[in-house]
Amino acid sequence: MEIAQKESSPLLRRLSPGDWLYALALAGGALFALRQYGGFMDVYDKAILLLTVPGLAAMGFAWKPFRAFLAASTALALVSIALYQGDLARAEQVFFLKYLISSQTAIMWMSALFFIATGAFCLGLAARSDFADATGSALTWCAVTMGTTGLMVRWYESYLIGADVGHIPLSNLYEVFVLFALMTGLLYLYYEGRYATRRMGAFVLLVISAAVAFLLWYTFSREAQEIQPLIPALQSYWMKVHVPANFIGYGAFALAAMVGVADLLVRKGILANRLPPAEVLDDVMYKAIAIGFAFFTIATILGALWAAEAWGTYWQWDPKETWAFIVWLNYATWLHIRLTKGLRGPMLAWWAIAGLVVTAFAFVGVNMFLSGLHSYGSL
Repeated sequence: MEIAQKESSPLLRRLSPGDWLYALALAGGALFALRQYGGFMDVYDKAILLLTVPGLAAMGFAWKPFRAFLAASTALALVSIALYQGDLARAEQVFFLKYLISSQTAIMWMSALFFIATGAFCLGLAARSDFADATGSALTWCAVTMGTTGLMVRWYESYLIGADVGHIPLSNLYEVFVLFALMTGLLYLYYEGRYATRRMGAFVLLVISAAVAFLLWYTFSREAQEIQPLIPALQSYWMKVHVPANFIGYGAFALAAMVGVADLLVRKGILANRLPPAEVLDDVMYKAIAIGFAFFTIATILGALWAAEAWGTYWQWDPKETWAFIVWLNYATWLHIRLTKGLRGPMLAWWAIAGLVVTAFAFVGVNMFLSGLHSYGSL
């Protein structure tokens, strides 16, 4: 008994009253969601919701700023839901919905904030301005908060259209591009705090801004913001876990590639006195790829299970599946060489950059140029 107490005491000492309060708030939020929306959930939805609580708790314990972000985005989403009063038409009638926190306006705010944050980070790098860097960081936090609010409200709006239409907003290119921007932004903010440097922001925010530019083009040229019913192939609980895991991987790979660009510049003596040391950039690149690979592997396994349920087989070498395997093999080889051969330096940085090209083709190019079982995500 004494041994068990000694083993558990360090963890208990690390959990402050604020940690316990955060965990209780998460549990209370899950119970509220079950009570309020349980009628729209099946047993799998409820299981996913309950399993999300310890995951978010662990994240908040390890990364304190995440708590404020989660609280702010949840509060804004709940205010938006309350303003709707069950009537989708109020999106054009209520000031705060029309200009701030309906799903579409929140996502537009996210887009604008990401663009401005990119400019602030670039100014900070060029002028060595700590104020500009701090502004870029604050704007990035605001952007991910608004984007997360937009996705949560979009989920609710889909049910206002009809119970048979309602679904988690992860079903098309518009929604997953928002998710990609959010995941990449959050991963950057984590590493910014972990390494106490904001000078990587000028590089990482560029790839987020590129994704946002595509999102805006896709929105205005294709009216992609319109909520559509799910096609039969996507009417599965697997989508709720497969897609987020996939895009944590995509976001991590994108971050690693942009950090790789910074690493190459430092090694060539360009901006070396303005960016973190090459050793720090190399470590961020490695950890981002390791996290991305872990989640991408999980997503691939979940996708195979989903395929078995939907199509009766785990793998069919569909173009999307084939390119997902190429992405997985690329980063598996990258990690193998780094861990077993101890390789560092420009070669791995170039490889990470090339990996982003491969990943981008798997993400978007397959939908544009190839057809197959996953063609429901086409442009």
